[in-house]
Amino acid sequence: MTSPWGRSGRWADDAVAVLDALTEGRQIIIGSSMGGWVILLAALARPERIHALVGVAAAPDFTEDLVWPRLTLEQQEECRRTGSVTLPSKYDPGGYPYQYGLFQDGRRHLVMRDEIPLLCPVRLLHGMLDDGVPWQTSLRLAERLASRDVVVTLIKEGDHRLSKEGDLARLAAVLDELLCRDKRNSPGSQ
Repeated sequence: MTSPWGRSGRWADDAVAVLDALTEGRQIIIGSSMGGWVILLAALARPERIHALVGVAAAPDFTEDLVWPRLTLEQQEECRRTGSVTLPSKYDPGGYPYQYGLFQDGRRHLVMRDEIPLLCPVRLLHGMLDDGVPWQTSLRLAERLASRDVVVTLIKEGDHRLSKEGDLARLAAVLDELLCRDKRNSPGSQ
């Protein structure tokens, strides 16, 4: 049984490999849910390559802070003993399998325990109806970031996916703002 989540460390390594092999200059990277954790890890590995970060319902440290504590002692033991546990999900009638390796890997890549030494602009969008990742997670993340240019946008009627037309327009506006800022600050633009 494999987890649909992959592993935060592996995905961060993949993101860094893409930055190194396929891009030039500073990049704006976007991550949704677990991807919000992945972009933080990638940015920490290559801070000089990051122009800005955009998190959509970012879920850094979700394995340790959101999932593991919700498991009963029996489920935790099952996960340790068998290597996985399947939890109900409204997105998948069969539930989501979580591998014990996901939790172990997550513990090696926790970012929310101390200040996160990233100085780039960060935009965090979070739906207040998100039943997977509490919107307070984005506020905690904003507090942990060293950057002074952090904006949290809470969408009162937004869910975890933020995929409604208005949500996507809001995300596009955030990207436009960051791209325009990049053009204003690039050499030869003055």
